[in-house]
Amino acid sequence: MKKKKSPFHINIRFFRSLRFGIILLLLVVGIVPCIVGYFSIISAYEARALSLRTEELRNQTMILRDQLIMTNYLETKTSDLIDSRIIALEKVYDGQALVVDFRANIIVASVSGSPLLYTYHDEIHRAILGEHIEFYDEMRNLIVSALPILTANSHDTVIHADTESRIAGVVLLTASTKPIIESISIFQDRGIFILVVTVGLILISSIIISYFIVRPIRRITISIEGVSEGYDDEVLHVNTYTETRLLSEAFNKMLGRLKKIDDSRQEFVSNVSHELKTPLTSMKVLADSLVAMPDAPVELYREFMTDIALEIDRENEIINDLLALVKMDKTAQNLTISTINVNNLITTILKRLKPIASQKNIELVLDSFQPVIAEIDEVKMTLAISNLVENAIKYNRHEGWVHVTLNSDQKYFYITVSDSGVGIPQEDQDQIFERFFRVDKSHSQEISGTGLGLSIARNAIISHRGSIKLHSAPGEGSTFTLRVPLIYKAVKSE
Repeated sequence: MKKKKSPFHINIRFFRSLRFGIILLLLVVGIVPCIVGYFSIISAYEARALSLRTEELRNQTMILRDQLIMTNYLETKTSDLIDSRIIALEKVYDGQALVVDFRANIIVASVSGSPLLYTYHDEIHRAILGEHIEFYDEMRNLIVSALPILTANSHDTVIHADTESRIAGVVLLTASTKPIIESISIFQDRGIFILVVTVGLILISSIIISYFIVRPIRRITISIEGVSEGYDDEVLHVNTYTETRLLSEAFNKMLGRLKKIDDSRQEFVSNVSHELKTPLTSMKVLADSLVAMPDAPVELYREFMTDIALEIDRENEIINDLLALVKMDKTAQNLTISTINVNNLITTILKRLKPIASQKNIELVLDSFQPVIAEIDEVKMTLAISNLVENAIKYNRHEGWVHVTLNSDQKYFYITVSDSGVGIPQEDQDQIFERFFRVDKSHSQEISGTGLGLSIARNAIISHRGSIKLHSAPGEGSTFTLRVPLIYKAVKSE
């Protein structure tokens, strides 16, 4: 047989997933910028280093070209200055130097420079035609710079087509990028080390942060779980951050409301038990009395049976209230809508309740300002109005009054039920429509009822897409105002 898992274990998995999600999010937020920054820095450094190296080589190429022109090296082919400079350039830039005439014949070359003529044959010919060559040979890790040598002599030259300058030859220099590559490799090694350390720190920070984020939420959840096992008297205070404070306040408000509902439900059970038991006890006493008196006169039998019938009616009234509430809860939208004359409906209700009002000499008055025809559920609307008027009679003083008014506009009809009764305290008015709630517990024991009347009335009005409001003050009576649409519009279920 499979063991049923408790909700607590489910919540443990939930919080683990939540913590993992927070850690993953913080890692992504922290690591992605680091990786992007790492590659951006390496790329920027490489571009900058190559740019500086290229600029240096360009300057050296221009200097060597000017020295070649100044010493007329292409004519004399001898100059200690040029020879020493080519050697120096080869050492400083770990590259090669090559000087050719306009026929691409080598004039002078560094120790390893001769192969340049064949390696960069096309580039040299382009330079002979007057083009300035400058590029990075990534395959050989070399920066190449080639400049045409311009001269004023009229022989042994080629004329540049655009400038008509005479080109006597080309100087070509290369510079190795191995120092740059080595520097980038060092940066990469150190960058990876820093990245690993950063990831570790972010991971540790993420675990700590996720713990502090989840802990207050977990406390709230555990407290909410406690509600399913029984209400706790402790008030939740989780003020770690604004969201948890708002959650705590909402939870405390919900818990307070649930406690009130639970207290009202317990009181309701007590009231209903008392109400149901009292008629049964009376009937049993009356029946036992009749059984104990086999020769009792007919008048006594009739009196006792009349009392038993009254107790049965009282029991039936309580049961009907309970059934009405259950039906309201089960299907509030199950209305039997028909077109009803509301004036006649209220007149019938008041006529039925007039005998009850007469017992306390209460005056029942209906003020109808105009005929009102509406689409309503006659049974549920009758139940709502009857409960309001009956409550107005029950909680009224002797020789008081109950006024019912009916009016309408183009969209709604309005019913007000006012009385000269005891009134309702301000602190109880927010709960007056809650089921099981009765205002004055001590006074309510003297008046039969279950405390369901106003809840039934409210549910009936709400099911018609209407509203009900109360205005009352202790000792000044109460006024209930109903607003109900003239045309019922059912809500379409999706």
